Amino acid sequence: MNVILLGPPGAGKGTQAKKIVESYSIPHISTGDMLRENINNSTPLGIKASSYMSKGELVPDELSITIIKDRLSRTDCSKGFLLDGYPRTIPQADALQMILTESDRKIDVVLNIEVYDEELIKRLSGRRMCKCGASYHMIFNPPENDEICDLCKGKLFQRDDDKEEAIRNRLTVYKKQTQPLIEYYTKKKLIRTINGGQDIPQIFKDIKKVLKEYD
Repeated sequence: MNVILLGPPGAGKGTQAKKIVESYSIPHISTGDMLRENINNSTPLGIKASSYMSKGELVPDELSITIIKDRLSRTDCSKGFLLDGYPRTIPQADALQMILTESDRKIDVVLNIEVYDEELIKRLSGRRMCKCGASYHMIFNPPENDEICDLCKGKLFQRDDDKEEAIRNRLTVYKKQTQPLIEYYTKKKLIRTINGGQDIPQIFKDIKKVLKEYD
């Protein structure tokens, strides 16, 4: 089962992706995670990507395509995969189709998680990170002591792309460059829309109802 997960920043794609891969035993492929790993390791790709991500902008297609093509060629993707954060543009979608066609594969379904803008801003601007890898939310999952990590007692920080100005820019970029994918995959009769404003268990219940048709 080959699945694409679409949705704006803060829609809860990462949370639902974990549940999907655990239930269906397919690898979770997140371009965001792979890019951040490169940034943290200061690789040439990471340095280049950082200049875009810190401003809430999408990285150029050629960077994302290179990462995805390499990842999909690995053996753990032979029985299926979940793409999270890719494709984000029509050119990326076209490139993905070419990559899959070369190996006689195809996308089975595209899950589109929808959430209102103001809810997304509330979710994202409240996130805090720690250098030890722990993450919190000042409303939904706050640390015991304000701005201090429960695990290592380090000072929490807000990622540049989680600040309100960057969030609004990210949403503008998303609507301009990524939402056309909904029309793209609708024409291919692959899109299925999920209400992301519900609680986490209900969202996953709706997702499972859709994936049951392809499992």
